[in-house]
Amino acid sequence: MDANSQSANSTDTYSHPLADIVGTMIAFLTLTLPVFVIANYSSSNLPNQPQPVTYNMQNK
Repeated sequence: MDANSQSANSTDTYSHPLADIVGTMIAFLTLTLPVFVIANYSSSNLPNQPQPVTYNMQNK
């Protein structure tokens, strides 16, 4: 028997189409949702950094 040939009693079954759609949606959310969450919270929630206080020293 050739190693690349399929057996006569192969029990390969195709998955349910709904499972493919749900799996695709989960993969899409897994890849895109963290990007949107990071982009949303990284720029808007930064505290305002106070400017350093500088003093003008005059030489006499």
